[in-house]
Amino acid sequence: MDKVILDAILIAGPTASGKSRLAIELAQALNGVIINADSMQVYEELRVLTARPDAREEAAAPHRLYGITSADKAFSVGQWLELALAEAAAARSAGQVPIFVGGTGLYFQALTEGMAEIPPIPEDIRQNARTKLNELGPLGLHSALETLDPVMAERLKPTDSQRLVRAYEVITGTGVSLATWQQQPSTTPTLPQPWHGFVLNWPRDVLYQRCDERLVSMLAQGALAEVEGLAAMNLAPALPAMKALGVPDLIRLIQGEKSRDVALAAAQQATRRYAKRQMTWFRNKMCSWTSLNAQDSERLSKIIIPFITQNQLTGP
Repeated sequence: MDKVILDAILIAGPTASGKSRLAIELAQALNGVIINADSMQVYEELRVLTARPDAREEAAAPHRLYGITSADKAFSVGQWLELALAEAAAARSAGQVPIFVGGTGLYFQALTEGMAEIPPIPEDIRQNARTKLNELGPLGLHSALETLDPVMAERLKPTDSQRLVRAYEVITGTGVSLATWQQQPSTTPTLPQPWHGFVLNWPRDVLYQRCDERLVSMLAQGALAEVEGLAAMNLAPALPAMKALGVPDLIRLIQGEKSRDVALAAAQQATRRYAKRQMTWFRNKMCSWTSLNAQDSERLSKIIIPFITQNQLTGP
């Protein structure tokens, strides 16, 4: 039997599921490098509210692709994929194990399956799409999209402003529906095999409680001041960072439109709904990954490490 070392470990899970702690334990045990696979943790201005690893955690193991861009930019899946593959290759060259960890299903899908490349959209067209959103609001932009691209309009909720903007800019910039582009064969590189993916699962009621408690903790750690700094940047509401969980509701608190209790309750509800969508994605898209009961959080690394060791022996 020839020993084959896994090229990478992938850890996915909903928000508040304990992914970061597990990743650190694995990195310490396996000489690993932790690579961010969370679309909000790339923004440097949002450490507390996105539960980005703090200085103590970053010192415990190498971390990559955290806080790498500013909130005033729309960071794309394609940009992340290019950087992620480069970080994985660098880790392997250094004799380390890449450990991808996050809750963004689309990042993991691009990493393992690739993605069809959409031609770059000129900045003036992208800006026009954001301007349309500001002028018309999400419902108005959805109506405009129905005229230009009824297929995508049917797929998207009128309240999903970020994806509405993307669909609108693609149809106006390329003349082709985003749905059509997404059906094209993958043209991007993917993570080399062998890799193994794990999904952390919690009972829904327990996970929701963890989400609620974590938001309370985030406020105690300075989340409101963090959002005040973000609001002071006067960014376009359609930018991804402005849609981060908790940001819209805390901005309304800052502006005096909501009380602290009402803003907290709204942010908690939004987080629970997001966690539910994440769990649905993982269940439907990652059914071949190894599912782990995250309630056994104290023993997860002790479960995963022997699993990896036992499955490193392959071939004739």
